[in-house]
Amino acid sequence: MNSLLDYKVLIPLVLILGFAPFYPQPHIVEKVRMLLAGTLKKPIDIFDLFWHAWPFFLLAYRIVRDMSAKAG
Repeated sequence: MNSLLDYKVLIPLVLILGFAPFYPQPHIVEKVRMLLAGTLKKPIDIFDLFWHAWPFFLLAYRIVRDMSAKAG
Protein backbone atom coordinates (compact mmCIF):
# COMPACT_ATOMS: atom_id res chain seq x y z
CA MET A 1 0.00 0.00 0.00
CA ASN A 2 1.15 3.51 -0.73
CA SER A 3 2.52 5.08 2.45
CA LEU A 4 0.97 8.46 1.58
CA LEU A 5 -2.46 6.87 1.80
CA ASP A 6 -1.95 5.42 5.28
CA TYR A 7 -4.29 6.88 7.88
CA LYS A 8 -1.33 7.60 10.16
CA VAL A 9 -0.07 10.00 7.46
CA LEU A 10 -3.39 11.31 6.15
CA ILE A 11 -4.99 12.34 9.44
CA PRO A 12 -2.06 14.50 10.64
CA LEU A 13 -1.77 15.92 7.11
CA VAL A 14 -5.43 16.99 7.17
CA LEU A 15 -5.11 18.45 10.65
CA ILE A 16 -1.88 20.34 9.98
CA LEU A 17 -1.91 21.33 6.30
CA GLY A 18 -5.65 21.23 5.79
CA PHE A 19 -6.44 23.58 8.65
CA ALA A 20 -3.31 25.77 8.65
CA PRO A 21 -3.05 28.52 9.73
CA PHE A 22 -5.21 28.01 12.78
CA TYR A 23 -5.59 31.67 13.75
CA PRO A 24 -7.63 33.77 13.06
CA GLN A 25 -9.40 31.17 10.90
CA PRO A 26 -8.17 28.28 8.75
CA HIS A 27 -7.51 29.21 5.13
CA ILE A 28 -9.75 26.37 3.95
CA VAL A 29 -12.69 27.93 5.80
CA GLU A 30 -11.91 31.38 4.40
CA LYS A 31 -11.51 30.11 0.82
CA VAL A 32 -14.69 28.00 0.92
CA ARG A 33 -16.60 31.05 2.17
CA MET A 34 -15.12 33.07 -0.69
CA LEU A 35 -16.09 30.32 -3.15
CA LEU A 36 -19.67 30.23 -1.89
CA ALA A 37 -19.89 34.04 -1.98
CA GLY A 38 -18.52 34.14 -5.53
CA THR A 39 -15.49 36.23 -4.57
CA LEU A 40 -12.83 33.55 -5.16
CA LYS A 41 -11.26 35.18 -8.23
CA LYS A 42 -7.56 35.79 -7.63
CA PRO A 43 -5.24 33.00 -8.83
CA ILE A 44 -3.44 32.94 -5.47
CA ASP A 45 -6.75 32.36 -3.66
CA ILE A 46 -7.68 29.52 -6.05
CA PHE A 47 -4.25 27.94 -5.56
CA ASP A 48 -4.61 28.36 -1.80
CA LEU A 49 -7.97 26.57 -1.85
CA PHE A 50 -6.48 23.60 -3.72
CA TRP A 51 -3.37 23.58 -1.54
CA HIS A 52 -5.37 23.31 1.67
CA ALA A 53 -8.06 20.99 0.21
CA TRP A 54 -5.97 18.18 -1.32
CA PRO A 55 -5.39 16.36 2.01
CA PHE A 56 -9.17 16.20 2.52
CA PHE A 57 -9.62 14.70 -0.96
CA LEU A 58 -6.95 12.06 -0.30
CA LEU A 59 -8.55 11.14 3.03
CA ALA A 60 -12.01 10.92 1.41
CA TYR A 61 -10.57 8.73 -1.37
CA ARG A 62 -9.01 6.40 1.20
CA ILE A 63 -12.23 6.14 3.21
CA VAL A 64 -14.33 5.41 0.11
CA ARG A 65 -11.79 2.85 -1.10
CA ASP A 66 -11.75 1.07 2.25
CA MET A 67 -15.54 1.09 2.53
CA SER A 68 -16.01 -0.31 -0.98
CA ALA A 69 -13.41 -3.03 -0.32
CA LYS A 70 -15.18 -3.94 2.90
CA ALA A 71 -18.59 -4.06 1.18
CA GLY A 72 -17.36 -5.92 -1.87
